[in-house]
Amino acid sequence: MNALHAPIRPEYEHQLEPLTHVSLEHSLPLAARLWEQAWLRKTLLLAVLALAWEIIARQQDNELLLPTFLATASALLDGVASGELLERTALSLEVLLQGYLGGVLAAFVLTALAVSSRLGRDLLSTLTTMFNPLPAIALLPIALLWFGIGHGSLVFVLLHSVLWPLALNTYAGFQGVPQTLQMAGRNYGLSGIRYVLQILVPAALPSILSGLKIGWAFAWRTLIAAELVFGASSGKGGLGWYIFQNRNELFTDRVFAGLALVVIIGLIVENLGFNTLERVTVRRWGLLR
Repeated sequence: MNALHAPIRPEYEHQLEPLTHVSLEHSLPLAARLWEQAWLRKTLLLAVLALAWEIIARQQDNELLLPTFLATASALLDGVASGELLERTALSLEVLLQGYLGGVLAAFVLTALAVSSRLGRDLLSTLTTMFNPLPAIALLPIALLWFGIGHGSLVFVLLHSVLWPLALNTYAGFQGVPQTLQMAGRNYGLSGIRYVLQILVPAALPSILSGLKIGWAFAWRTLIAAELVFGASSGKGGLGWYIFQNRNELFTDRVFAGLALVVIIGLIVENLGFNTLERVTVRRWGLLR
């Protein structure tokens, strides 16, 4: 038969039976499904660390140098039950929020100027080169001279600790926005603050979130260090002052309880705050995998 005149096979369809007898939920073993849960893996890691702490402290057998995990947990629960730790933490978080928000606002203004003009870029580059290597705690003596013993001094050093890493990360994210996206925004007539908010900020959100995380970590540890250095603010001390006082009185279990609360707050902010924000924004929009 001539290949040019080969018969055409008729088209046909096979109707597939619905797959109802196999449950996808139980396709993996229970242990494998549990291991896929990030919260469970992190909880197990924390449990292993707590167990190691307990074993090392019992071998050390010196409560003054290293209290056991159980003794620290008991001191933490006692401090929370009495309300003292909660009051100290609330004071620290109040100051932290003021300094953090001030640093975020200042970083946004600087980066908006940097992407809008050459002079703004020069200003951001010069200021970050000068002040980013400067430890925030080193500014505390100057802050005390300018603002006195009070919240103002702490807010000032917190603003410094947040401003520069956030500004650098945000500007790096703006620089990484594709040119096609930038031209699309220009073609729609966007300029100034509208161009920054509607084009640059959404596209650079992964870098901005990274800067926010770094700024938060810097601010939190700077606050605790500042309270340890110069103590109470306006007659009231925060979490750092609680740690400092108990260290002077040799209540080591309370010192470790205060440090543990610092870590717990960091874990809560990271997992319930930044991770949730990342999940509902950049991961949902497909900017990160």
